[in-house]
Amino acid sequence: MRDLALLSNWAIAIFAVGGIAIVPGFMNAFLVSSLLMDLRPAHGALVRYPGISIFVAAYNEAASIAATLKSIERQDYPGSIEVTVIDDGSTDATFDIVTALCFPWLTILRQPTNLGKSAALNRALASAHFDLIVTLDADSILYADALKNLVERFAADPVNTRAVAGTMLVHNSRASWVTRMQEWDYFHGIAAIKRIQSLYHGTLVAQGAFSLYDRQTLRDVGGWVDCVGEDIVLSWAILSAGWRIGHAEDAMCFTNVPVKLQQFVRQRQRWARGMMEAFRRHSHILLEPRMSTMFVWWNVFFPWLDLAYTLCLIPGTVLALFGIYWVVGPLTILLLPLSLLLNGVMYHVSAGMFKSHGLHVRWNPVGFALYAFVYSLILQPACVAGYLSELLGLRKSWGTK
Repeated sequence: MRDLALLSNWAIAIFAVGGIAIVPGFMNAFLVSSLLMDLRPAHGALVRYPGISIFVAAYNEAASIAATLKSIERQDYPGSIEVTVIDDGSTDATFDIVTALCFPWLTILRQPTNLGKSAALNRALASAHFDLIVTLDADSILYADALKNLVERFAADPVNTRAVAGTMLVHNSRASWVTRMQEWDYFHGIAAIKRIQSLYHGTLVAQGAFSLYDRQTLRDVGGWVDCVGEDIVLSWAILSAGWRIGHAEDAMCFTNVPVKLQQFVRQRQRWARGMMEAFRRHSHILLEPRMSTMFVWWNVFFPWLDLAYTLCLIPGTVLALFGIYWVVGPLTILLLPLSLLLNGVMYHVSAGMFKSHGLHVRWNPVGFALYAFVYSLILQPACVAGYLSELLGLRKSWGTK
């Protein structure tokens, strides 16, 4: 750090070294210790399972919507369900495919034009009959006990819980090198972070792809807002109202992730913009005296860390290869053992959950190598682009089709 400060100034040195070594080091240590002491009580069977309303917003999902609905049909959920598919102005055969399925619990609503996911979900909310709402993406497949485990976790969590996030995993992992990387991110990284947040009663996002919500709470906070990160903004509205969000690590849903690099970059830009939208709409959450506030502040560091990685770590690594250690040096190297330990613990936790359900962890060394050495080179610059797009007010688009 001293060498870099002499070449520039102390502000730049603290920004660079703090962003690529010091803060990530503390974060990794916290993650490892938290995973090792995760002793949350397991949920159990209920005497009576409540009815649930499932919303599936679909836009041009002819290739996947039938498999999604058939996965609902295979659920072992003991209670009543109703499923509402909202065809959001599709121009393909989505409407015809859903209509032909003829499941007794299935209703389809048709939007005359593509009004957006938020409008579709809000329309379904207005006519839902049950007190528990589940949102499910139209390209996702539920594991057989997903709904049962999601509802049991909701019932077992503290009484102030108003939403529970399921666990998202990759369904199309063999489609391309991009999906192989994402398989490890979902299985290895995202699942572990959600687990830790739940341990501290600090789950920040009930993702729209598969989550459960209390119907009255959804109506109280105004439902889904029309923005690129509607699930993030909704989650923070629930937190701002004083409620809690939980996480069910054993409520598994397998989703189709972006296959092409450009689609992946646009998706992560959208996620980054969604976080900025949530901060803008619910900035007061930073001052709430509760456990989840710690993780909100954790998110505050992300733009700094992503920017430091993009502007400092990548060029600093290139310089280090030529013996110039202005940015990447011994302090950065000291993070490697901690990172290896963190990855080992994360794998052990996720693999244990998989095996408890009779699932096999697929051997994917190419995907893991890409995840370990290439993923961040793509992810962090994409996030930075998303932050800048939101700050500059650039045009918003879904961007993953």
